[in-house]
Amino acid sequence: MAAYCIFEVTFSERGWRREYVPPTLELIAKHGGKPLAGAEPEKLEGGRAAPTMVILIEFPTVEAAKAWYNDPDYKPLAALRLSHADGEGLVVKGF
Repeated sequence: MAAYCIFEVTFSERGWRREYVPPTLELIAKHGGKPLAGAEPEKLEGGRAAPTMVILIEFPTVEAAKAWYNDPDYKPLAALRLSHADGEGLVVKGF
């Protein structure tokens, strides 16, 4: 069953993304993942501030999503992201 990683991220500058995005995309593909969306969201409802960006990544299973996120090669990339951005990361099972 497919699984989806959803990241809501807020950052003030974007320069760090040049170091982060290309190798992260390679690791996502390594684990069978496919980026579906990554853009500034348009707010429809709710009281909290919208994040700078929402990222949606599809994986074949929850296990594959967790394998990507826990991949030792991703750890320094996650640390880079976390040092420049605040946000939430979730994984959910598809229907």
